[in-house]
Amino acid sequence: MKSFNMFRLDTVNHFLWRGEERVPIAPKAFDMLAYLVEHAGEVVTQNDLLEALWPESYVNPEILRKYILELRKALGDRHRDPQFIETLPKRGYRFVAPVVDADNGQPEPPASDATAEAEPAAAPSEQRRSPGRNILWILAFSVVLVAGLFGYLKLTNGRTSVSPLKSASIAVLPFANMNLTKDQEYFSEGLSEQLIVDLAKVSGLKVIGRSSSFHFKGSDEDARDVGRKLGVANILEGSVRREGNHVRITAELIKADDDTQLWSQKYDRNIKDIFTLEDEIAQSATKALQVKLLGGNSQPIAPDLRSVDPEAYQAYLQAMHFSRIGQVEDLDKALAFADKAIKLDGKYAAAWALRAHVQNSIAAISITDPSENFREARDDAERAVALDPNLASAYLALATTQLLYGWDWDAANTLIAKAEILEPGSDEVLRSRARLLRTLGNLDEAIKLYEQAITLDPLRPHSYVGLGYLQYTAGRYEEARSTLRKYLDLNPHAAYAHLTLCKILIAEGKAQEAFAEIEKEPSTSAGKPSGEALAYHSLGRKKDSNAVLNEIISKHAVVDAYEIAQIYAYRGESDKSFEWLERAYRQRDAGLPLLDTDPLFKSLHRDSRYIELLRRMHLPVLQ
Repeated sequence: MKSFNMFRLDTVNHFLWRGEERVPIAPKAFDMLAYLVEHAGEVVTQNDLLEALWPESYVNPEILRKYILELRKALGDRHRDPQFIETLPKRGYRFVAPVVDADNGQPEPPASDATAEAEPAAAPSEQRRSPGRNILWILAFSVVLVAGLFGYLKLTNGRTSVSPLKSASIAVLPFANMNLTKDQEYFSEGLSEQLIVDLAKVSGLKVIGRSSSFHFKGSDEDARDVGRKLGVANILEGSVRREGNHVRITAELIKADDDTQLWSQKYDRNIKDIFTLEDEIAQSATKALQVKLLGGNSQPIAPDLRSVDPEAYQAYLQAMHFSRIGQVEDLDKALAFADKAIKLDGKYAAAWALRAHVQNSIAAISITDPSENFREARDDAERAVALDPNLASAYLALATTQLLYGWDWDAANTLIAKAEILEPGSDEVLRSRARLLRTLGNLDEAIKLYEQAITLDPLRPHSYVGLGYLQYTAGRYEEARSTLRKYLDLNPHAAYAHLTLCKILIAEGKAQEAFAEIEKEPSTSAGKPSGEALAYHSLGRKKDSNAVLNEIISKHAVVDAYEIAQIYAYRGESDKSFEWLERAYRQRDAGLPLLDTDPLFKSLHRDSRYIELLRRMHLPVLQ
């Protein structure tokens, strides 16, 4: 028997007592606590805990964070001001409370700091392997978890100190993968992503986007810190495990402001017919949420017509994983896995929609004629809509094709509106509408939507560079500077921030500062050469500007026609600018729809060729 503070740890019967009250605690969490108490005052590394608690099995080290959080809740401990368990970044954990051996009543002195410092920390990548098969059906339970969450919100509404508006906000953290090798983590990640998508379908519920939620993957920050950084009142997290034909998912809802558990549920189900079951639960749970929390104004979650073929489902998850990386070679892998999913199940709407998104991405960065990719993206998205008219991602993919290639702005507006109805809480919908508004010249409204998107995904770096560029095009230079500084705070080596800052300084007539700014742009950035050509010209160094421009033309004429036209327009060479604008028109350059709000083309505005080009693209003439 060990005692510390007001707690007693009965290692014989596996009980934790607070005074005369038994504290509920999971068996594995108890084992972790017992190990930490046994080594009180010592630094216990990840490797120590994994060896002690799972000596014969592989588990992902990320599960340690879940149990540490569970122990802190049971003990009433705090991450930032620990009374029991201290986190030592990149080293491990230390039990800091004095421990008494109840058999003799003598305190067990903790190890000295010098001893603790000498303890080596486990490398984050250290892992163990165990036999087992890949999880093929984990995401099947996503809406089941949403149903449990909605049930909690239904029961607690009106009995909490948090206002209904504030309480209707949530972040879904990446679920811990308990028995997969690291290269299979896209299964548990996929569960978290599907929960985010499902919750975003509920009108009036603020749901933090994937990028910001996944920022905390593997983090040991407590719920209060996470909630403060993301601006939410609730956090949903959990773990996933498969044993044979059964999948076990543990989920818990945490009140962010005081790190208390509000709701938890374990799901232990057979994988058979799980998709039908989750749709039934989602329908009834959404109705409860509409009435009790959101005033009856939200849209119900429509049945998600997911594939019933486990191999197709696995291929879809792999395609989704690679599509998020975004490099050319990764997009090729994503396309191959999407093709595999469709080959296994030709009616898999989500796979068709994902294939369309990948084709749009390939076309936008293609070094060859992108027309074929855009046409395939359009066909794939239309197929997805036909298979599942309630799939928001299909409408967004088709809208993107119209924005970048079809240039049918009314059709794009209709498609985005449909996606907005299906997923009113989606930050992707907001960014798509912002792009359409900017294309049509409504910069102020586009900026407002981008700002709203950032509240839903505040740690997504690319949102800040997009907003900063919008503010620059609107002439709101100080706001743009502030936004781009936030972007660089999130990612100091990010591309395009210094390029936009360079353009702002050029607009302000600060040539020397503009040149110094573009030199800070990463050498790997595709935008750096065009920024240098602009900066050299602003300094009066025409020869250097020509040298950079000629290099761009020789190497990137296919993908950079719009940027080449920008440079010529800024330099006052109208005929050459129009020559490259025509080339961009023929190539369906992804930048061309933004022509009329681009400050670098201001010198062309009174030219009849410019107005005619706008009309050919069905764009309003704003002058």
